[in-house]
Amino acid sequence: MATVIPPPNKRQRLETAENARKQQDVESIPQNLGSFRVQFVDKTTGKPTGGLVSIPVADSTVKNLELLLNSLQGNDVSERVPYRFTYQPNSDNQSNSPAVDITSDLHKSLLQPGLKSTEDSISLQYAPQAVFRVRAVSRCSASIPGHGEAILATQFASASSSRMVSGSGDNTARIWDCDTGTPLHTLKGHTSWVLVVSWSPDDSIIATGSMDNTVRLWDPQKGTSLGQPLKGHTKWVRSLAWEPYHLQSPGRPRLASASKDATVRIWDVISKRIEIVLSGHKGSVSCVRWGGTGRIYTSSQDKTVKIWDSSTGSLLSTLTAHAHWVNHLALSTDSVLRAAYHDHTGQIPESDTQKLAKARLQFETSATIAGEIVERLVSASDDFTIYLWHPSSTLKPIARLLGHQKQVNHVTFSPNGQLIASAGFDNHVKLWNSSDGKFLFSLRAHVGPVYMTSFSADSRLLVSASKDTTLKVWDVATGKMKKDLIGHKDEVFAVDWAPDGGRVASGGKDKAVRIWRD
Repeated sequence: MATVIPPPNKRQRLETAENARKQQDVESIPQNLGSFRVQFVDKTTGKPTGGLVSIPVADSTVKNLELLLNSLQGNDVSERVPYRFTYQPNSDNQSNSPAVDITSDLHKSLLQPGLKSTEDSISLQYAPQAVFRVRAVSRCSASIPGHGEAILATQFASASSSRMVSGSGDNTARIWDCDTGTPLHTLKGHTSWVLVVSWSPDDSIIATGSMDNTVRLWDPQKGTSLGQPLKGHTKWVRSLAWEPYHLQSPGRPRLASASKDATVRIWDVISKRIEIVLSGHKGSVSCVRWGGTGRIYTSSQDKTVKIWDSSTGSLLSTLTAHAHWVNHLALSTDSVLRAAYHDHTGQIPESDTQKLAKARLQFETSATIAGEIVERLVSASDDFTIYLWHPSSTLKPIARLLGHQKQVNHVTFSPNGQLIASAGFDNHVKLWNSSDGKFLFSLRAHVGPVYMTSFSADSRLLVSASKDTTLKVWDVATGKMKKDLIGHKDEVFAVDWAPDGGRVASGGKDKAVRIWRD
């Protein structure tokens, strides 16, 4: 149904203003500090762009630097390219100094630490955060019936938007051909709802987790079961996570499954055996994430987030801050780990060694900040809050993200790692800065709880799925709605934006898979 936003009443306006004051407690840059003289340099070619530009210190934010650089390059406003800026002290003969990432502004990154003064000329290296542009989906290209009950999970293959898998309350998963809008295979074997589906990083296996307490593995080409189900859990399986491709032993991928029985089990996919059981949570494990540095992150209804060593299964640390159930986790590297060795060019390395090298290179390139590999973690809870963590450096949260008025159901990082989107039962989607947790926008248009969000591959757009039967596409640069996708006849539980940016898939209570494209 079409959404008409009701005007806020006086109480809502006052609450919004108060929340904005709390959320936007941004450290302002002092005035009258003079100006920087900046030379932009292409990080790839080493060639300068334009001449020296005088930029007031008070206006030296990353956003303003992006606008200025796009202006120098002659880019149209609608074609603005997001950039990542770094300062390399090596250019000043300080050979042992690591590169400095400009995360918020030049004042905080260079002037306050004493690396540069306003009397110096600064050579700023820039690199695009998105090398292609994804167009907003605007129409339903296929509405495909087939499932007999509500669709609970959807996911595209890593390689392209041509294939997608969905899990349903009818005890089956289905593989769909998104080019023709037809079903390819029906994956039968589970005896209860299929709650979660997951493609392996190399697209060779599909894993499904169910309320029948088992995990099943499938061949996506043939649609056949790969051996017997993985049995071990005593309650239903809620979340799955594949071992990152660059960490896998050749030919022996591993899979982690999180269950309501308060355990996480790591499976050898080839031998179908349990390698490690991670037991330590005192409540249902709601989410599991397998990081690119060999750590496994789990969240639970016992209010904690735990970090484990994936090789030994030992507990490394417990993160305690939430006051209620922790519903969901996201890593800043989720997108690049899902892609493995796939990229926007569609070129796949020929040998396994080349695939491994490319997957490792893409991960390290995406995760490296100031010369270090950094994986940030964000957790969402029923206590209405979100916490941003930097587990490798501190066990205390970097930031507490306040603003949601009801339970926060889902969080996700943008593919470039710069933004966090959160979806809540207060009908809102909120955007946050992932470096410091500062509030950016509240996306208001849904009139029902928002269940899930998904970023486009270029990090410029976001799609959200809601109980109000609609999906909405948002421009993350402005916080404005670009498209209202109407078509579902009931609640929309699951949504995924294909890694190549070509399509969006959604499913929900009306039992139909819908494919959306531009």
